Amino acid sequence: MTQARDARKVVISGTGLYTPQETISNAELVKSFNAYVELFNAENAADIAAGKIEALSPSSEEFIVKASGIESRYVINKSGVLDPKRLCPSIPERDDEVISVQSEIAVASVRDALAQARKSPEEVDAVIVACSNMQRPYPAMAIEVQNALGIKGYGYDMNVACSSATFGLQAARDAVLSGSAQCVVVVNPEICSGHLAWQDRDCHFIFGDVSTAIVVERAETSKNPDAWEILGTRLQTQFSNNIRNNFGFLNRCDESGIGARDKLFRQNGRKVFKEVVPMVAELITSHLSDESIDVAALKRMWLHQANLGMNQLISKKVLGRDPDAVEAPVILNEYANTSSAGSIIAFHKHRQDLASGDIGVICSFGAGYSAGSVIVKRL
Repeated sequence: MTQARDARKVVISGTGLYTPQETISNAELVKSFNAYVELFNAENAADIAAGKIEALSPSSEEFIVKASGIESRYVINKSGVLDPKRLCPSIPERDDEVISVQSEIAVASVRDALAQARKSPEEVDAVIVACSNMQRPYPAMAIEVQNALGIKGYGYDMNVACSSATFGLQAARDAVLSGSAQCVVVVNPEICSGHLAWQDRDCHFIFGDVSTAIVVERAETSKNPDAWEILGTRLQTQFSNNIRNNFGFLNRCDESGIGARDKLFRQNGRKVFKEVVPMVAELITSHLSDESIDVAALKRMWLHQANLGMNQLISKKVLGRDPDAVEAPVILNEYANTSSAGSIIAFHKHRQDLASGDIGVICSFGAGYSAGSVIVKRL
């Protein structure tokens, strides 16, 4: 539902970005995948000839770009992903007394966001870790991040798949408005390479790893001249099986499902495209209307970076015309789909040129289905 206006302005006073050092180009990915295909087809030649299983088809750079617009991606571990006999990142487990991998990248992005907001950890009251997958059920990743940074107050995890960041933003804004916190950090550590089926031609190119962070506070406490007022938020969910991952703690209770394909990311891409595009366009359009904002006043859309075609069509439906590259900036060509972090990367990297009073929308959408719209104005 739309949030009621409050005399106290709540702002985004800083954003942060952590990017892994290693990258994988489409050319590298295709070479590795096709080597896996050759191995698989050779090892299963008899069954393929007998019609018991289907031969795998190779991938190509042209296919990936046409299907998604993705050209590269950052990953925590490159060697494991590109090993055709493994096709999975190699991320060793750590001792309980050592900070976890997911919390480590989260902390890095939070430090970046706090520096931009000109805030110290001591000035933060709450941490929300909002992302697609948590490294463990408990203790909460947010509490580990809170501990690593020396933040007092409270922290909790939340998961709404690719919409987690916008759902987290609404939760942070509500906390500031209610007075339960003066300053909240929302952090989105996405190690998407860990839940991607790199052996699946239809999706092996989709995801990358990254972490983003957002500082939310009252305008009167903000120290950053580049602060953005949150004018309104709107969230929407609608159940769908078209994007799904069945991995969970109950998997061990039925041995027949251990290691099955459904324990990693999978989707029916065509149905997702057909059903999500109109849902998201309507969400943004109705949200703007209910906030009495003319579409013509919309300077920028920082959309979830899942698929270039989806973003272009959503933008066209909202604007009533083809958008230009400035109105709906794209970062997925470099970062690929980073789940909840995608729209925040776009906002982080493509807002400095806007003027005081300019209005934009941060929008995410994904599994659930879930979608979130956050209307912001530069102060």
